[in-house]
Amino acid sequence: MKGIIFDFDGLIVDTESLWYDAYKEVMGEFSCDLPLEEFSKVIGTTNEVLNAYFEKMTGMTVEKADIHLKTNEFYKQKAGSLALREGVREYLDEAKTLGVKIGLASSSRREWVESYLRKFGIFDYFETIKTKEDVEKVKPDPALYILALESLGISPEEAVAFEDSLNGSAAAIAAGMHCVIVPNPVTNHLPFENYRLRLGSMAEKSLAEVLEEVERCGL
Repeated sequence: MKGIIFDFDGLIVDTESLWYDAYKEVMGEFSCDLPLEEFSKVIGTTNEVLNAYFEKMTGMTVEKADIHLKTNEFYKQKAGSLALREGVREYLDEAKTLGVKIGLASSSRREWVESYLRKFGIFDYFETIKTKEDVEKVKPDPALYILALESLGISPEEAVAFEDSLNGSAAAIAAGMHCVIVPNPVTNHLPFENYRLRLGSMAEKSLAEVLEEVERCGL
């Protein structure tokens, strides 16, 4: 394997569990329950399905209810507790040691992604970063991964994508990549398919062990 490409939200930093808590709290103020199954539909992609769900359940528009503004305020209040997921920094260090190229492909805004990478001191590990501004369609469309692969100068079969969501894993697989899934608490229940390996966290196996196992699975 010549390269690895990481998702961001939920994979490098578990922002998704905090977003779920935020949306559940705010929607609850409008007597709108938010089951994890509903929230999971928007993980790794846009909020369109979540908006439609809220409007269907309440008869109010998300704009009138100020759902996203209130949710952002809740998120900001709690965001200080966020940290890198277990094993992330170790994988980045090991990739450098192994001479493996490192990229990132995220459906989020570039400013959002880069702010966290800089905050945790890992920005300089990434040789390419592709975000929603770079494509017409985000995940599950494979465009982000295809661009990241082109930027790294490697073919899909030479790279492993690390993902935590259905939309993300579908994008990576559609791009022709090997996919390793590392679910978080809000994606752990999802019916992942066609992945090469599943990890509870990146601390479970070394990167070298993961790449070796992926190569064996791909034979």
